Amino acid sequence: MPLPSLYVSGDKPREWSIARAATYGAALGAIAGLFKTLAYSHQHVAVSVAEIAGAVLGFALLCAGATALRNFIARRLIWLELR
Repeated sequence: MPLPSLYVSGDKPREWSIARAATYGAALGAIAGLFKTLAYSHQHVAVSVAEIAGAVLGFALLCAGATALRNFIARRLIWLELR
């Protein structure tokens, strides 16, 4: 039995966009990578670019994975009850 909610949306439920989540995750990763490299500005540029790229990829995959998991759970558990 789902928990009661005070807000009832009139919109039809829909899946979240995995591509949009990956894009937002990449942007967050770029910002996090830039902050990290600014703290260690005495390193070489190639190391900084590699760290930023790693942060971008990591955050993008994390956000895309979380969105895919949310869609899977919503499809299997929540929207099944609404039908």
